[in-house]
Amino acid sequence: MKQCLVVDDSSVIRKVARRILEDMNFEISEAEDGQQALDECRKTMPDAILLDWNMPVMDGLEFLTSLRAEEGGEKPVVVFCTTENDVAHIARAIRAGANEYIMKPFDREIVEAKFQEVGLI
Repeated sequence: MKQCLVVDDSSVIRKVARRILEDMNFEISEAEDGQQALDECRKTMPDAILLDWNMPVMDGLEFLTSLRAEEGGEKPVVVFCTTENDVAHIARAIRAGANEYIMKPFDREIVEAKFQEVGLI
């Protein structure tokens, strides 16, 4: 079973994402901010990461930059999931190593489509 780390400071978003991804046969772990996510990745590198941008302690972009510098950090497929929808934000995320980008609010169809595009399902 593939593993997905859901990183968001909102417990509601994490819960919604967990339900969708578990229905897609992913094993889920969660983190409330980028530092917790980095700590989780250092223990066990997931196959995929659903990543929020705006979080306390360490934001999504800082996390992504740190992740890609870690040993094995190039492997997870990272899908940004955020309200930041201007082209500059999307371009920064892709340059930092994001594989895909989802806008909030999201639903199962959107998540499934993006995960199919990047070859996770």
